[in-house]
Order: sequence, then C-alpha cells, then structure tokens
Amino acid sequence: MRIVLVGPPGAGKGTQAAFLAKNLSIPHISTGDLFRANISRQTELGKLAKSYMDAGNLVPDEVTIAMAKDRMEQPDAVNGFLLDGFPRNVSQAEALDELLESEGMQLDAVLDLEVPEDEVVKRIAGRRVCRNESAHVFHVTYKPPAKEGVCDVCGGELYQRDDDSEETVRKRLEVYHTQTEPIIDYYKAQGLVVTIPALGKVEDVTARAMEALKRVVDDK
Repeated sequence: MRIVLVGPPGAGKGTQAAFLAKNLSIPHISTGDLFRANISRQTELGKLAKSYMDAGNLVPDEVTIAMAKDRMEQPDAVNGFLLDGFPRNVSQAEALDELLESEGMQLDAVLDLEVPEDEVVKRIAGRRVCRNESAHVFHVTYKPPAKEGVCDVCGGELYQRDDDSEETVRKRLEVYHTQTEPIIDYYKAQGLVVTIPALGKVEDVTARAMEALKRVVDDK
C-alpha cells in the first residue's frame, strides 16, 4: 500500500507510522529521517538542504520533493510505503501526484489522525525531559515521575523544552492549520482520506487504522 499519514503535531504520527509500517511490511519514510540521512551522508541534496537550514531558511519544496523521490525509488519501497511529514502542503501533494503518475502508481489512502486541539496542547506542553538523557521522557499527566522534577531512571533534573511550551505549541498548530491542513481537502476531493480518532491507547489507534485500511483494500 502507498499511504500518506497526516495530523497535527502531538497526534502520534511517528509512533503510529512505525507500528503501521511494520504491520504492513512497508518502509516508514519520514521527512525528518530523510533530511538527517542526506545531511549525514553529505549527498548533493543534503548539502543543499543544510545550506538553507544553516542560514535559518526553510528548505525549498523542490529539495524536499527530490529527497522523497529518491527514497521512494529505493528497492524496499517498490511494493509500497508510508509517508510521514510529506507532503506538508498542497504544492508538495501535487508534486507527489505527478511523481506517482509518472511511475504508473497512485496513493491508496491518506490517514488523517484526528486529535482535539486542547489535547494536542496538553500532550506536548505536559512533556518533561531529563537533562542528563533526552531519551528519558515523562509527562505531568500521563507518565508522571515518582518525585516531581526528578528523573526516575537516573535522578537527573526534568525540564520543559522551549519548543514544548504552550505558546510554541499553539504557534505550531497555526502553521499546521495554514500550511498542512489544506492537503486534507485536496485529498478528500480524490476520495482518499480516512479519518482516524487518535485518542486512547496507542495500540487501539493502530487497530482502528489497520481496520480502516482493510476496508480500503476490500472496497477496491
């Protein structure tokens, strides 16, 4: 299957993408991973992307699209893929359609992870990270430490990252509503959008998504 995963920041896209890709035996193609891989390997696209990033500018769509095209042409993606973080806007969605059409392919579904805005803010703004080890992550509501402000694993100080503050989260949501959300209407016009309520346990959300994808396959 060829799937695009969309949803606001804090919807759990990365987590769901990993589970779904494993269940469907297709590669999880994340924009963030693409950038990191190209930059670390010092590919021409990576060098180009880094030059924009170092200057504090957004990487142009054509560079992102070229990276995605290169990744989708790898052997492990021949029978399908799950795109996470791409396309990020309507022009990228149009470019993806053109790319797939040129290869005689098309998307099977666009999974829209739906989470209320207040829940998104609660999820992200409640995160606390250990200063000693960033992999030690807690949450004031969903995974509180035994002792407030102290990491259960190593005793390090827990803090809120600047980009997890409520103000920053709401700004990120504004960007999502302005730039990315329009692609949902774009894909709805093609009959590809499947909306998945993304509240509850991770495994329950995955089960809903897998059931929805099964219906997509059955309908074809």
